[in-house]
Amino acid sequence: MATAFIGFGSNLGDRVDFCDRAVTLLGLLPHSRLEAVSSLYETEPVDDGAAPGPGWFLNGAVQLATDITPQSLLEVCREIERSLGRDPDNRSGPRTLDLDLLLYDDRILNEAGLTIPHPRLHLRRFVLAPLVELAPDLRHPMLRRTISELLQGLTDPSVVRRLEPQPNSRYASRRACHENPTVERDA
Repeated sequence: MATAFIGFGSNLGDRVDFCDRAVTLLGLLPHSRLEAVSSLYETEPVDDGAAPGPGWFLNGAVQLATDITPQSLLEVCREIERSLGRDPDNRSGPRTLDLDLLLYDDRILNEAGLTIPHPRLHLRRFVLAPLVELAPDLRHPMLRRTISELLQGLTDPSVVRRLEPQPNSRYASRRACHENPTVERDA
């Protein structure tokens, strides 16, 4: 089975509920096994030319063992987003749910609609903070630096703070990770 890392986030409606539902649905995928789920992080919206709205995000990441191809996994992620109310015509606006395929083993893909590793993974604190909980020593397949090294060298000034206390999941999908590195940054 391949190892995939998927980032998730929500800044609209009941953010905890949308994140829990996404994790639960990912855990139900056939030919797949949910290996780990990060803590939730509250993050300010990043103004990178998109218009995500003023609402802060809840972000996290999952580690998934899967036999599903990267292309099919991306399609499943888009379907989960739609099923939980994401507006496919306004992908850069506020969102009930955003799922991003971050890494898929050590594959490097650049196809129409799918780039692996995610092209901005190494630039975003809200992606690296939860990812470092799951796989701190995993190497970025193009940059050849670990997730921990990428986070430590990051210049992203956005605020990312671990949600305390962590909510209980009514879907029983949230599994604890081994350690909680310091990732908070207030600008």
